[in-house]
Amino acid sequence: MKKPILLLPATARKLQEMGRNLRLARLRRRLSAEQLSMRAGISRSTLWMIEKGSPAVAIGAYAQVLFVLGLDNDLLSVGSDDELGRKLQDADLQVKKRAPKKKSA
Repeated sequence: MKKPILLLPATARKLQEMGRNLRLARLRRRLSAEQLSMRAGISRSTLWMIEKGSPAVAIGAYAQVLFVLGLDNDLLSVGSDDELGRKLQDADLQVKKRAPKKKSA
């Protein structure tokens, strides 16, 4: 049995919003769920799960749907505006490769 994917509530909400956005994009293009799933090479139930924002669906399936909708370049923006990462880099914080050894008592 597969272990369920547990998400923080904020992350789950963002996935659900992404699913809603993909559904709206499909409807704006006047594509039926059957047409989109067939063009993306996924099952209708997988598309349904994507449009619900399910974390159990492989990222590749999400990418296929984005490609069919002409939105696959949106994937390139993920992580491109890494404000926290730049601040950490600018602060030149030393990141240890492993945790310090425990002292024996």
